[in-house]
Amino acid sequence: MARYTGPVCKLCRREGFKLYLKGERCFSPRCGQIKRPVAPGQHGASTRKLTQYGMQLRSKQVVKRIYGVLERQFRRYFEMAVRKQEETGNALLKILESRLDNTVFRMGFASSRRQARQLVSHGHVMVNGRRVNKPSFNLRVGDVVEIKEKSRVVLPVKEAVEAAKERAAYPWLEVNYEDFRGTYLRYPAREEVEIPVDLQSIIELYSK
Repeated sequence: MARYTGPVCKLCRREGFKLYLKGERCFSPRCGQIKRPVAPGQHGASTRKLTQYGMQLRSKQVVKRIYGVLERQFRRYFEMAVRKQEETGNALLKILESRLDNTVFRMGFASSRRQARQLVSHGHVMVNGRRVNKPSFNLRVGDVVEIKEKSRVVLPVKEAVEAAKERAAYPWLEVNYEDFRGTYLRYPAREEVEIPVDLQSIIELYSK
């Protein structure tokens, strides 16, 4: 599956706020959004008022960049959400949150979604006892995610787990850091997930 390989700090600068794409660096003074708090490019420092379409487009771009998906895959997720028997925004959020790479990040086995994606792609992650190397793999309620035993000594994994122990766990996940294992208990509710955009604006954009 295709992925964005460019400088991620520019993505935060383009949106005007932190998307937390580089793990612990986003919390340090080295964060690109802190060092250069203007949009990238020659005219980045200039300001202009966005139209309604522009605001909708920016909302879509923010969500795509947070979860690390490109346009074709995001559009497919939206079409899947429309077919669900529930509010489209909630359905879209559940699909994005149930991605394996996102769940590995949420459980604390990686410091960022990009790092989680790499762990999954390189075969370090198992689901229900079987190795899964597809970052977009969608989990179901009750699925057990764990880091392979041989991979638990990998330094980035150990550092991420130590940092995660200091934070409160997400209520829809159950994590055992001693065994490098977690369970996907349920799909998260909309109010439990912090996303700095209105999902309704994305629905309106695709409904045109």
